[in-house]
Amino acid sequence: MTQTASFERVVVLVIDSVGIGALPDADRYGDAGAATLPHLAEAVGGISLPCMEGLGLGKIAPISGVAAVAEAGGSFGRMAEVSAGKDTTTGHWEMMGLPVTEAFPVYADGFPEEIVQAFVTGTGRQVLGNRAASGTQIIEELGPEHLRTGKWILYTSADSVFQLAAHEEKIELTELYCACRTARDLLDGYRVGRVIARPFVGEPGSFTRTYNRHDFSIRPDGPTVLTELQAAGVPVIGVGKISDIYAGVGIDRAVTTAGNRDGMEKTMQLLASQERGLLFVNLVDFDMLYGHRRNSAGYARALELFDGALVGLMAQLSARDLLLITADHGCDPTFQAHTDHTREYVPLLMWSPALAGGSDLGTRSTFADLGATVAEALGISWAGPGRSFLP
Repeated sequence: MTQTASFERVVVLVIDSVGIGALPDADRYGDAGAATLPHLAEAVGGISLPCMEGLGLGKIAPISGVAAVAEAGGSFGRMAEVSAGKDTTTGHWEMMGLPVTEAFPVYADGFPEEIVQAFVTGTGRQVLGNRAASGTQIIEELGPEHLRTGKWILYTSADSVFQLAAHEEKIELTELYCACRTARDLLDGYRVGRVIARPFVGEPGSFTRTYNRHDFSIRPDGPTVLTELQAAGVPVIGVGKISDIYAGVGIDRAVTTAGNRDGMEKTMQLLASQERGLLFVNLVDFDMLYGHRRNSAGYARALELFDGALVGLMAQLSARDLLLITADHGCDPTFQAHTDHTREYVPLLMWSPALAGGSDLGTRSTFADLGATVAEALGISWAGPGRSFLP
């Protein structure tokens, strides 16, 4: 039975990788002590986020430069991940009511020969690398040989990812994407979470990855709040890599972006034209450009720019709109053990002109509470995991 909608539109902003403190089981992932936002703020001598501070961000955890205001304008809390993992796919799927109970396989020692040879046969090119590595480092290391030979640069990480890098002037994007689709078809049988196209440009010693990245995710293996919204005729618009993460399942319209600024601008353009539905936005720069690269100063600056843009976005929202801000995992730029994602709580902020502020949402036991809240707000029934935190 369809519920009565509380709102016409919901905007979910995923500030990718902005964790707020280690989960109790972080030691199982090698992440004990990680705390992305508190640590990077401390590393830069304090961070200025007045908009999110006013919503109650400083009441979730101690953050240098962010006050725990006496009267928060929004509702605030944090969410714990129950999925087996700490990557983009597990975080986003759980947000929309599909926790990952069986961890996606990882290949820290590289992909087995049977996979590599099948991929080489399918694409007609040999590979370089085939090991866990930092993307920027392996491109600098193997980029010159790639340019000489035309071989793919294949690498992975602590996540379930098959990452394929190629210089845009050596191999056209269409061929890179085609090769990733070949890999996706091959790896479905192995349950590998994502195949990621990692195009780059530049000269040896100064290679730069571009925003022509594209993720080819395994298809969700169950219903999500997105598919239920779609079935009920409620529009679902994915901004950034959202559509990629769900393999397009449950997404009515995909809007690509070139970084955080472009993502916020396109979201505000959609708000000016989209009358109803869910705007589901991923802002990837925090993770891609700063977390993995251990750049606390850059990370802090990106957060301050986002906070400034948030003021303009909130000015477009009316009493018929609900704003939810969260993250999908951590990526602590001060962490010394590795450069991968970190297993953390994620912040949760909720705001609407129609809601009174100041509510402490506490620690939610699963990211799925966010999806349940989206479902209630937009007036659809959701019988899956999660519990709405709407008042």
